[in-house]
Amino acid sequence: MIYMRGQSGDYDGWRQMGNKGWGWDDVLPYFVKSEDHAYRSNSLHGQGGELRVEDQRLHWDILDAVRDAALELGIPKADDLNDGINEGSAFFEVNQKNGWRWSSARAFLDPIKGRSNLTILKQAHVEKITIEGKRVTGLELQVAGKPSKVTAGKEVLLSAGSIGSPQIMQLSGIGPVGLLGEHGIEVRHALEGVGGNLQDHLQIRTIYTIEGAKTLNEMQSSLWGKAKIALEYAFKRSGPMSMAPSQLGIFTKSDASYASPNIEYHVQPLSLDKFGEPLHSFPAITVSVCNLRPQSRGTMHIRSTNPFDAPLISPNYLSAEADKQVAVDSIRHARRLMATNTMAKFNPNEIKPGLAYESDAEVLEAAGDVATTIFHPIGTAKMGDDALAVVSDTLEVHGLEGLRVVDASIMPTIVSGNTHAPVVMIAEKAADMILAKHR
Repeated sequence: MIYMRGQSGDYDGWRQMGNKGWGWDDVLPYFVKSEDHAYRSNSLHGQGGELRVEDQRLHWDILDAVRDAALELGIPKADDLNDGINEGSAFFEVNQKNGWRWSSARAFLDPIKGRSNLTILKQAHVEKITIEGKRVTGLELQVAGKPSKVTAGKEVLLSAGSIGSPQIMQLSGIGPVGLLGEHGIEVRHALEGVGGNLQDHLQIRTIYTIEGAKTLNEMQSSLWGKAKIALEYAFKRSGPMSMAPSQLGIFTKSDASYASPNIEYHVQPLSLDKFGEPLHSFPAITVSVCNLRPQSRGTMHIRSTNPFDAPLISPNYLSAEADKQVAVDSIRHARRLMATNTMAKFNPNEIKPGLAYESDAEVLEAAGDVATTIFHPIGTAKMGDDALAVVSDTLEVHGLEGLRVVDASIMPTIVSGNTHAPVVMIAEKAADMILAKHR
């Protein structure tokens, strides 16, 4: 639900890699085109598009305090984190409409699902792409457990994400020769980069107990508390049940040598040991920090020839020396934030990873222990013209006709923020390119 575009330099970097038409000035109109902002309408923001963008419908005093603490460290309060500069603190804008999540399916698919030229197959699982020579002709899939085929009149558009898209290609014989050989898959089209170049934002989840302010932990720890949360949402469409995954964002530099912000905070008025487990019963906040532009690269490889088998995902987090340093600096930066005069009245106490971790080596080990994915995998079918590139700057797969990839896997490098809005932009731009080719 978090609406973040990233920095202008992310896209200018793509263009400098040789990807024509992907600079900030090129992609900004596509961000604006899809946007239906609640109150912004200018050269940077649009109204009337499909994707609703609103402010969050809740308030936490402790998050206001953290924002003031950031200001004490010289981090300004920002009005707009989607202006291409993205420095400072602000509450995340969200893809919601009147407190309801406004997903891409609701925004783009629901209004047109009755069109005569659109068929939606439910309970469908793609098994492989069908290929004749060097032309992609369609798909083999299962629909409600039964084998089925679809034939493409002009193109197959692969939009299964940074995990699903390379998995489908590899199962179809499109990918690294060695990997396909390991599984006895006939090589239909050798492309070494399929499933490589995996990048993700690693979220280092530091946790601090606090005093003197309300958090979600104690609010939801009783039946009465849960009831009040439910009633607020039922009558006002606000409060904790309207929360996006994170509330307060802070974009800053882990080290002054960086030209632009290289770390992003996701600050939440809650805490838990790990995803899927109950919230703690004591008041606490999670002060997560992620490296916006990691240098570590991973892989996504099929586990077997069974299309229902989960693939092998190897992110290789913190394998690059520069990423290790940013991880250490990030925890130390969070500690400085919590040690400000502003935060002193809340008596913050670091329980994860804990102040017992002091040396760089200890802090780095702790970072690995408390870090998790932030669910931003990208790059496994990257755009470019180098030996490991999978698609061209028109998103067409190199060396094949009739196959185009339209999802986060085409990003050559990760954007400096959350990835949903950039994927919508990619889809908008791809739609124009597809229509231009087939008019």
